[in-house]
Amino acid sequence: MGFFYFLGQKKFYLHVLISIVLTAFIFWGVFKLLAVFTHHGEVYLVPDFSGQTLPELDQKGYNQYFDFIVIDSVYDAGHLPGSVVMQNPLPGSQVKQGRHIYLTIVAKTPAMVTMPDLRNLSLRQALVLLEGKGLRVQKLQYVDYFAKNAVIDQLLHGEPVETGTKIPKGTAIGLVVGRGEHPTPVPLPLIIGKKMRGAHEALNYASLNVGNEYFIVGNDTVPVNDSVFANDTVLANDTVRARVFRTDPPFMSHSLMDMGSPVDIWYRTDTSFHFQQYIRQMMADTTQQDTVPVSTNQPLTP
Repeated sequence: MGFFYFLGQKKFYLHVLISIVLTAFIFWGVFKLLAVFTHHGEVYLVPDFSGQTLPELDQKGYNQYFDFIVIDSVYDAGHLPGSVVMQNPLPGSQVKQGRHIYLTIVAKTPAMVTMPDLRNLSLRQALVLLEGKGLRVQKLQYVDYFAKNAVIDQLLHGEPVETGTKIPKGTAIGLVVGRGEHPTPVPLPLIIGKKMRGAHEALNYASLNVGNEYFIVGNDTVPVNDSVFANDTVLANDTVRARVFRTDPPFMSHSLMDMGSPVDIWYRTDTSFHFQQYIRQMMADTTQQDTVPVSTNQPLTP
């Protein structure tokens, strides 16, 4: 009877009310502290760190918002040593303050790799093997040989290089390739909008060589040169975003070229140019050129 008597007292309900209020306040305080600790609702867009070095990132104050961790390094003679070439999360990602940003930077010295045996392989097989080793093509030298696109020899600085030789990663290897008994011209692939490495690969797979290369900087045209970019931070940063702007011969000419012919390339950064719209317009112009109107004044042959 005492228990039921207590339930009828105002003190009981007052204590229950106080307990509810205290519990709600405690939960509110806990969640508020968690929100402050985890920066709930505060997100930052990850910038594009490509082409920048770690000291530059610290100088710009990015280390106040992100925690940079270098997880790998690759050698690339076309980029500034120590500069960022890959990042995770990608640019434009939304992250909280203090998020780890994993970076891959350009190594100052290249790793050594073993020269593979490319002789008697097809050109496509040789290109895949070179890419897997981290090597690149210097020039495709076509000679008279019965097997079309068969690799006859592999060259380093113009001299044959033996299989198993230790060479720096990123080294350019020349390939001596057969024309075949009945050599035929090859079409120029569409490389507009591609980055430098992708453009080189596309031309080589099409049995063509990279000719002279230029980078458009404002109103100036600068020849692409590893030593120039290595000593010019601005150019080195811009080349990370460089894409093919035009070629000679131009893609719209529908040129058929002899195997091994050089293709000159002009690049410009995609930060100030809309490449997708440019390519769409270019393809529309190409389609319009390919369309031959039929005269309505002449009878059609059945």
